[in-house]
Amino acid sequence: MEWVETTGKTLEEARERILDQLGVADEDAEIEIIEQPKSGLFGLMRGEARVRGRVRPTEVRPKQDRKRSRGRGAKANDSDASDGSGGLSTLATADQAETNGESAPRNGRGPRKSAPKKTERTPKMAVADRDDDPNREPVDPAVVGEAAAAFVSGVVEAFGRTAKVEMNLDGDEIEIQANGEDLGLLVGPGGRTLLALQDLTRVVAQRRLGDHVTRLRVDVAGYRQRRTEALQKFVAQVAAQVIESGTPRSLEPMPSNDRKVIHDVLGTIEGVGSRSEGEDPYRRVVIIPG
Repeated sequence: MEWVETTGKTLEEARERILDQLGVADEDAEIEIIEQPKSGLFGLMRGEARVRGRVRPTEVRPKQDRKRSRGRGAKANDSDASDGSGGLSTLATADQAETNGESAPRNGRGPRKSAPKKTERTPKMAVADRDDDPNREPVDPAVVGEAAAAFVSGVVEAFGRTAKVEMNLDGDEIEIQANGEDLGLLVGPGGRTLLALQDLTRVVAQRRLGDHVTRLRVDVAGYRQRRTEALQKFVAQVAAQVIESGTPRSLEPMPSNDRKVIHDVLGTIEGVGSRSEGEDPYRRVVIIPG
């Protein structure tokens, strides 16, 4: 994931803006301080805080470590079975003897008949997962985009709708656009269904392929562009009210992409600032005078 950079009047404000841009919680982000505000006369702060951040890369534990962990767990379970639990210990011993084709006592009633010795075990099917391979090769963004487009096409068809699904690729930026008639069901109130569709597409196209580099976005029937334009007009009106009244104004909870639009607009308006408060899904932007 590429680094993104932003500024704020305080470190906390800059940090909140980074989290909004990345669309992740604090524990899932890696943030570095580039520049801090400097203390001036009478304790007033001069300059701005500048930070950069990125989504924290996923660390994949080597397979051999997981095997050793399972081995230790199995040994611990065997120890638990023999620690003062006669019934469990007897069952474990009997099952092991049966597996080896030997006889074992059964609650003092004499030996059981020996089970046929198992000479061959059916191997378990191994599920290939690129995200589980620590030595994987980087994934071609075009491959990720094609997988995302195919998934969105399948979802549109499952909803009984028809749409033209296109994939636009700009470096590591991927945008999937589904355009057609009567697609409001895929958008949902406030774009919440669209947001869920985008999250599912990311799981299918990025995580299953082991991709942690590209940034993927899904749009349906041009909703995001219309939503952005509406938010820009709305926040400009609210900013004017805050400037006139000198009173902060708290907006309704919004997803991270909407909060980013608001922060970007307010960054171009003199006399107001912004910060985010709360935890998702109730996180909101507060417009403040200043």
